[in-house]
This record gives sequence, C-alpha cells and structure tokens, in this order.
Amino acid sequence: MAATDVLVVGGGPGGYSAAIRAAQRDRDVTLVERDGIGGTCLNHGCIPSKALVTASTLVTDLEAASRMGIYTEPFVDVGELIDWKDEVVGQLTDGVATLCEANGVSVREGTARFVGDHTVEIVADDGAVDELEFESAIVATGSRPMTIPGFSFGDEPILSSRQALALESEPRSLAVVGAGYIGMELSTVFAKLGTDVTVVEMEDDILPTYDADLSRPVKRRAESVGVDFRFGEVAVDWSRNGDGTVTLRTEESSGDVRETDVERILVAIGREPVTESLELDAIGLEPTEDGFLETDDEMRTARDHVFAVGDVAGEPMLAHEAVAEGLVAAEVAAGGDAELDRSAIPTAVFVDPEIATVGMTAEEARAAGHSPTVGEFPFTASGRALTLTETDGFVRVVANEDDGRVLGAQIVGPEASELIGELGVAVEAGLTLEDVAGTVHMHPTLSEAIMEASENALGQAIHTLNR
Repeated sequence: MAATDVLVVGGGPGGYSAAIRAAQRDRDVTLVERDGIGGTCLNHGCIPSKALVTASTLVTDLEAASRMGIYTEPFVDVGELIDWKDEVVGQLTDGVATLCEANGVSVREGTARFVGDHTVEIVADDGAVDELEFESAIVATGSRPMTIPGFSFGDEPILSSRQALALESEPRSLAVVGAGYIGMELSTVFAKLGTDVTVVEMEDDILPTYDADLSRPVKRRAESVGVDFRFGEVAVDWSRNGDGTVTLRTEESSGDVRETDVERILVAIGREPVTESLELDAIGLEPTEDGFLETDDEMRTARDHVFAVGDVAGEPMLAHEAVAEGLVAAEVAAGGDAELDRSAIPTAVFVDPEIATVGMTAEEARAAGHSPTVGEFPFTASGRALTLTETDGFVRVVANEDDGRVLGAQIVGPEASELIGELGVAVEAGLTLEDVAGTVHMHPTLSEAIMEASENALGQAIHTLNR
C-alpha cells in the first residue's frame, strides 16, 4: 500500500497552500482533488467573479466618461468576455499545478474517503479505488452553494453562483435571491451588463453582516445601475411560463405572495461546508450542526493528526483566511510550532463601491474593554478620488484612546480591498495612530485617506473637519 507523510484533501487555496508548505518542510505530501486544482476560488468563485466585476465596471465607467468630455458607447460580447475570464482562470490554475509539481507535491485526481485512522481510499472518476496510508491529514474540502427546497440547480432556469459565472450570454432579466456578498456582487455585475435585476432578501437591508453606513453607498450605487430591491420577502416556489420566462413567487412577512416574471433565478443565500464524501465516522470525527469541523488555533480537529482549514473549518469563508489556516496546519503537521492569530484577518466585498474591514469596530472594541477613539476621512475630500470620479464612501480608523494603538478599520470606497492592507499591518504590528499619521503618504493617492483618518482621530486632520 502506498504511503505519504501528509495527506491534503482538497486543492483550493487552503489545500494547495498547505500542501506546498508541508513539502517545503521536507514532508512527503499527497494532494487529492476531485474537481480541478485551485478549488472553487480559482475556478468558480473569487477569480472569475472578480474578472466579471472588472469588466462590468469598465462598461459603466465608459458610459459615465461623458463627465470628462469623453463620449463612447460600449458593446459587450459576453461570449468573448467569458472566454477572457476562462483564460485568466486557466493561467492561475496552471500556475498552481506547476507550483505543486515544482515543490514535490504529488497530486491525485479523485475523491478521498477515510477508511481508518491513518488510511484513505482514493476513488477515481472511472471508479478505480486505491488505498493510501498517511501520518497526518489536512481536510480542505471547501464549500458549495446552499439550496432552497424546490429550487434545484439542475433545473435550467435556476442558477448557482458557479452556473451564473459560466453563462455565455446575459439574461434579459434576473431575480437574485439573497443580498449577501455573493448576491450583491453578481446582481451588480449583471445589471451593469444590461440585465434587469430584482434582488429579493428576507432581511431588511443588503449585506446584513455589515454596518448600514458601509452598505448604504453600495445599495445606492446598485440602484443607480438599475437593481430593484425587495426586502422582507422569502422565495417559496417558481413555475415555467410559455414564453421562456419563469415566475418567482415570494412571500412577504404579512403572508402576501408576490409574483415576478424573469428569465433566470440566481439563488445566492450562502454556502455550506462539504464533508459528506469524507466518511468522517471512520476516524471518529463529527461535524457541528452546521456541518463544520471545529479546530483549535493550530487547526487541529478533535483528532490530533487530522487538521481542517478553509471553508470546511467555519466562518468566515475567505480564501485568504484559508491560506493562512493551511500554512499553520502544514507547519504543525510537519512538526513545527504555529498558531493562527485572527485579529488582523481582513474581509472584503467586491461590490461597487468596495467594502473592506479589519480588526474591531468601535462597538466591538468597547465590548472588549477598550475605550475606542474613531477617525474618519471622506473620499469626497480626496483629490485622487475626485480625479477617479469615485467619491462615495470613507476610511474609518478605530484605536484605543489610552495608548493610540490601532484596533481596526472599516473602508467603503474605491480600492477598499487594496487600502485595507496597510491598516491590517497596523493592527498586526500594534502600530499607533501617531505611527500611521506620521508616515508620509504619496500625493495624490487614495491611501492618503488612511493618514487623514488617523490624523482625524488625533484631532489634527488638515483636509477634513476634526471630530
């Protein structure tokens, strides 16, 4: 029977990063992946969605260029756009495969299922089964879109996020069930490409996990490109019409039922972990009620030789967190010391404008026993934002009033996902407001807003009124 030191199940960002790091630590590593190296993120999620976000935003930027005296009328060939997106995906997944090979990781195609404490069976697509012994295992099987009863992704009008990203032409009309980050990213993309979009959300606002002052500019921008929102409604069923459309029926809190005729329905109510194929009973592991595998700060599960990383290890489901978890698990599995500090892991939503956060909000800081001080700088006062015609939003910095240490930050605005990195470093390194404000930032740049927000918290901002 073949054997390996470290078995990694799942080839997404958490899995392939763990495999490469373990191999760099001179361990024999086998990576098993059944649906394409790179996982959901590279193949069907983060990368293809951001490619379409970029393309659709370019369309609206060209349409708005008349403000600068530039006149043009863009034409979008969605088929060619999807081809370009696929080229980007292919380049990245090929690169990951090359990196695995160069680092000595053995990649096996198939589904891994546990049959004993230190043994798995690898089932190939053709049904062939091989057994493999391992010392340590890192589970990185990821997640999949959640479904609604009666809304099967096998029915052509019903789309998962994966299917929506593979469409070769934009639907004339689309209902999006769910106004979380996936629903908002894709509803905005399709609206910018010319689709009539209706978003149905059971809560009373978009992006329920974010503060209203962060989500408000996003909702306003989405409405400006034609997205119609319906809050407090739950999707109950659908039926086909004779003209190729379908009728979506939603129920309001009052019990009233509304009908909406659209060409396609995108279900984007969240994601759930994938564990059922692992046969976890064989190693004495039981997922939580929500299907996740609980871990400690070393990413160990209840079985010391089995680790879990990425979406399968719980919320938040973020690719960069999966990578960080994978590197920790690999170090520990290889005999090293490592643990995950989650205090400075950023989040981002690639909506329009972008939202990004790191560390604590003022409310969270107060709950943790700090006396927070807050500084803000609006992009309406940023010269660079004005020249980009992207002035919605702000940078907010949260610090401990006693010593000035930066505890967190929230940004909504242009390039928020890029800007948050500097504030992530500040949180991780324990920098103070004086450290950030005293660092000379290039002018004119968006990053000046970070310096100005820090100065605002100190009561010495130059380009905005002090709080």
